[in-house]
Amino acid sequence: MTHQTPVTDLSFSSLHLPEPLARGIADAGFERCTPIQAGTLPRALAGLDVAGQALTGTGKTAAFLVAMYANLLRQPPAADRPVTSPRGFILAPTRELAVQIHRDAELLGQYCGLGLGLAFGGIDYEKQRRQLEAGVDILIGTPGRIIDYYKQRVFDLRHVQVLVLDEADRMFDLGFIADIRYLMRRLPEPSKRLSMLFSATLSQRVLELAYEHMNEPELIRIEPEKVTVDLVRQAIYFPSMDEKARLLVGLLRKLGATRTMVFVNMKRTAERLEATLRANNIDAEAMSGDVPQNKRLRMLRDFHEGRLPVLIATDVAARGLHIPDVSHVFNYDLPQDPEDYVHRIGRTARAGAAGDAISFGCEDYVQSLPDIESFIGRKLPVEAVTPDLLAEITEVAHAHYSRAGRPGGRGGRGGPRPGPRRDSGPRGGQGPRAGERGRSGPRPPGPAAATASPLAAGAARLSRSDQAPPGDRSRHDRGPRRPDAPREAVVVAALATPPTQAEVAEPGRRKRRRRRRGRGGGAAPPVAGSEPAATPAIVGGGMPAAGWLALVGAALLGAAALAWLALRG
Repeated sequence: MTHQTPVTDLSFSSLHLPEPLARGIADAGFERCTPIQAGTLPRALAGLDVAGQALTGTGKTAAFLVAMYANLLRQPPAADRPVTSPRGFILAPTRELAVQIHRDAELLGQYCGLGLGLAFGGIDYEKQRRQLEAGVDILIGTPGRIIDYYKQRVFDLRHVQVLVLDEADRMFDLGFIADIRYLMRRLPEPSKRLSMLFSATLSQRVLELAYEHMNEPELIRIEPEKVTVDLVRQAIYFPSMDEKARLLVGLLRKLGATRTMVFVNMKRTAERLEATLRANNIDAEAMSGDVPQNKRLRMLRDFHEGRLPVLIATDVAARGLHIPDVSHVFNYDLPQDPEDYVHRIGRTARAGAAGDAISFGCEDYVQSLPDIESFIGRKLPVEAVTPDLLAEITEVAHAHYSRAGRPGGRGGRGGPRPGPRRDSGPRGGQGPRAGERGRSGPRPPGPAAATASPLAAGAARLSRSDQAPPGDRSRHDRGPRRPDAPREAVVVAALATPPTQAEVAEPGRRKRRRRRRGRGGGAAPPVAGSEPAATPAIVGGGMPAAGWLALVGAALLGAAALAWLALRG
């Protein structure tokens, strides 16, 4: 079931647009303006700056593209404009949004004869550079790549006639505001250009940017609540963490969702969910900020053309992407920002089509629910998690992750460690222990050790590990240990192992070393093959020369002290 597209009585034909632009609009199938278009186009076509607020999917992109094309067609470029100086400048926060704007601009301006340039990071650095060096009329891109080319003097911004900032609040969220100010300070004065700013939300910081770099813009606000409430069927389930994947699979199968977006909060959740869905015969792919650009574009193209039924995404894909006929949006994780909830569910019910937005309120993210309900002005209908919705799924083996985002037991608080426990030596290799210095190679096992049982061998290892200081233990042996046998059996087995010949001889060697280092002990016997050590010189009485010198010096000092006292008396 579909709704009629929310339009106004204002038709595009009544705007008296240039003929090439009107042909492109007709080919796109646009006849009447949406509310945001009706509010912004008459003012922008008259040369007045505008700042428009409306949800994504309500026609913002077409609004600023129509105004830009009309302005550039009606006002010829300056006579001294170089070919590398664009006339129109569109900034977008993400690569996907820049590609989407470029695609829409190609459709609407196909008869206008204006060259388009696209600059965004990730791919085609030299190809994009050559295109800009050849000259473009309209430059579309993201701040990072644009500034890179600008500082290399690939193009200049001195002859920009129309400026567009799309999703301006997202620019702040992604930390682009310093880059935006850098670029806007290199444009012509606000009074000498048309400036348009569009976003799903207009916060105070966005308005400050508008008033600083625009020429008294007029604010056009289209309230989001009407679209959110009237066109999107919303519901929320409260599953446990173990039930989330089973509930998602069950709902996908029951609802027959053919073009579905599933939003998560973290990249690793997206990767694990992709593996789970694929293991249960649901074709899905995960898109996040770390996915290479070529793969991201291929995912969006497959999803747009219907070859990919389920797209899992973090909020990198939540803004500005116009993908028609999205039937369902799942908030697998509730967003922590209420505005992100509006952007997520805005993927469905676009252009007036009805859609479903289903959220999961698990214990990790349910605390965001009150803020979301306050922001949209209504309570989300609660649905029960019934047994028939919990599908039996094939679990996918993966590393255990703690809530802090690290594998359990690594930097956490004693969580379980995956894989078998290794009984290796200290970190950095097994060096010789005390009493074994001088041996080259491992200690040969004694006769009893060679025939000892596995229980006795394990007891010996456990006793040595328990006696070692924490800093000398292997990192795999720290934390709570899992005993291999009862403690009594371990002790008995350890005592039952007879000592080796080297262990028996060790106390005698230590005693001889102490005697040689004692007060009256003689020098250690020379080692075979080594040079004999030099001995101190001996004078009469068996006393070393150093001792005689010390005795004479003490006598002289005593005599000098007595003479000094006699003189004073």
